[in-house]
Amino acid sequence: MTTQFAKAYGFERRAVTLANWRTAPFSRFSFGHAEEVVPNATIAATAEVSEGEPVASDLLSQALPLGLAGQPDVRAYLDYAHTDAFVLMKAGAIVAEHYAPHAGIDQRHIVFSISKSLTALVIATLEADGLMDPNAPVTSLLPEAAGSAYGDCTIRDVLDMRVSLAFDEAYLNTDGAYARYRRATLWNPADPSQPDETLLAFLLTLKKDAHPHGGA
Repeated sequence: MTTQFAKAYGFERRAVTLANWRTAPFSRFSFGHAEEVVPNATIAATAEVSEGEPVASDLLSQALPLGLAGQPDVRAYLDYAHTDAFVLMKAGAIVAEHYAPHAGIDQRHIVFSISKSLTALVIATLEADGLMDPNAPVTSLLPEAAGSAYGDCTIRDVLDMRVSLAFDEAYLNTDGAYARYRRATLWNPADPSQPDETLLAFLLTLKKDAHPHGGA
């Protein structure tokens, strides 16, 4: 018997695991329900306000002159690319929107690295209130960072992503530092052959590269 879940997503809920949640087709569900897959904490906010109906636009029906990936128009390409949600803005106003059948205008969606920008906005607010100095060393908040790559950098260096790190961001490497990072964030399954690490413990093992902090 096919469940309503399978009808909506094309697979059963039990098929989504920590080992596959970031890959298609399972990401159709997990990117909108990350709290069911990875550890999380709820941040209190004001009451939700409905966004209303998506903006209707002929832009998504416009032909793609180059036939990108063989797709005839923008909407077809977005579907081809497994796009969950697409919002196009001009002069501060939404001019076109597109949502996959399993997504929606009011549905939450994981934001990945946008979290860094949100964190920066929070720290900017704390700075404006006189509660935090971005030019202070990281060790003023995290003394245990001494001796690591973060031992002599500032909070601003971290916010600007300009900390000198001897770190190879090799996404496909299954046994290097990046794989350790993924396991430490609890985004990948544990490796029985490797010791478990918390995210903080992992970060404190990173060493400074040859160039100074604040560089390109």
